[in-house]
Amino acid sequence: WQELAIIAIGYWLYTIGRNAVPEQAEIALRHGHSVQHLQDVLHLNFELSFNHFVAATEWLAQVMDYYYATLHFIVTIAVMVWLFRKRSHVYRGARSVLVASTLLGLLGFYLYPLAPPRLLPNFDYVDTLAKFHTWGSLADPSVAQHSNQYAAMPSLHIAWAMWCGIAIWACAWRRWVRVLGLLYPVGTLLVIVGTANHFVIDAVGGALVLGVGFAIQWLLSGHGAFTPPLDAPDFSLTEDAREHATGPTTPSTPQP
Repeated sequence: WQELAIIAIGYWLYTIGRNAVPEQAEIALRHGHSVQHLQDVLHLNFELSFNHFVAATEWLAQVMDYYYATLHFIVTIAVMVWLFRKRSHVYRGARSVLVASTLLGLLGFYLYPLAPPRLLPNFDYVDTLAKFHTWGSLADPSVAQHSNQYAAMPSLHIAWAMWCGIAIWACAWRRWVRVLGLLYPVGTLLVIVGTANHFVIDAVGGALVLGVGFAIQWLLSGHGAFTPPLDAPDFSLTEDAREHATGPTTPSTPQP
């Protein structure tokens, strides 16, 4: 119940914080032009052609749109529940990384409002959410009025997806599950670029805040997020398995 409360309060703060940031449309659009120019200089301008390819293939665009709108939350929550239930010895460290990264992301939204590519019409990006009338589209006024559309830097889609991928790779036992975990952030990168919801540089920003989140967790705890403390039992294991991993426990002697 404590963890559910933390998650609920955290999500509430995330929603309030993300949407309470002044949108500052003019500044966000100017920043969008600057980021596009920087990507052109760095020869990262392949995303426009990829966006056009996605927009020209309706079924692919629809799949990516719903991926973008749903898996961001579904997969992250599912991994958190899995860690809590099956890898409880590393859950708190992993959760601390996610919380720290998200708070840093909110700070980034406030300090650097940024228009996503789909809101820069002079660069010819296609807003696939609007073009194919995807459910939950931010182009829908009833949805857009409740969301800050200029919260693109850093990309928390990438930060959360990388957190999920690292958690699955570090904690899953089956190799194919671990590989799927690593492929998830790759798929997320393709989706955010193909749907013109983020620049590639936004994804770099998301990776950076996740890295800082890991550093904050290490500074607070003195150990890595997926390195359990010595006194942390894995409650997902049976008693026999725990004894095999840590040695047999001896009953305590009652004190007089």
